Amino acid sequence: MVEKIKAEYRRIKKEKGKIITPDIRGISRRYFSELKDKPKKEIFVLCNELLEAGFTAIPFDWAYRLGSQFTRSDFRVLESWLKKYVDDWGKCDDLCTHSLGVFIYRFPEIAAKTERWAYSKNRWQRRASAVALIYSIRRRHGLREIFKRADILLADSDDMVQKGYGWMLKEAANHFPKEVFDYVMKHKMVMPRTALRYAIEKMPPSWKKKAMKKDW
Repeated sequence: MVEKIKAEYRRIKKEKGKIITPDIRGISRRYFSELKDKPKKEIFVLCNELLEAGFTAIPFDWAYRLGSQFTRSDFRVLESWLKKYVDDWGKCDDLCTHSLGVFIYRFPEIAAKTERWAYSKNRWQRRASAVALIYSIRRRHGLREIFKRADILLADSDDMVQKGYGWMLKEAANHFPKEVFDYVMKHKMVMPRTALRYAIEKMPPSWKKKAMKKDW
């Protein structure tokens, strides 16, 4: 199957000159329909083969489709993918807001294990430590973990990490606006402007003004 997918990529690229997201999603959906009755273990083997061949979108999508079958032991697989195959923000967000996000939502007690990513030297692991919580917070779960993660990443100097945890806070503010606003006001003197702007993006204008006002 991996060779068939490679061939389809080449065909589409030859015909169109490039491959866009709808093309990838279409390929992923069609081939997964052939696999849906296969054991999860077999599908993960194919995912690893695709990842080794340089593909990420399809195996990440297949893992997301397997979300209802996740067990706690699958964390090792998903974490290994993050560490080995994620090298830009698109791959990071794709993995974290889908399969990793579903996993943490289903097994919230494992969210604490992702905290170690926030201390990594790798920028994408630090970003992932925040973005992986977005799926849960969109469902009104995990606010305490959100603030703990923001505390660790608060003064991170990497703009991709700042945008990641700022986005996490913005999503939390959709359901817990006062709590996030109070957090921002408490930490705004330390929080980088990039993260702060993300966090307050959807807040009322009066709150934004207070948050952006320099107090020195």
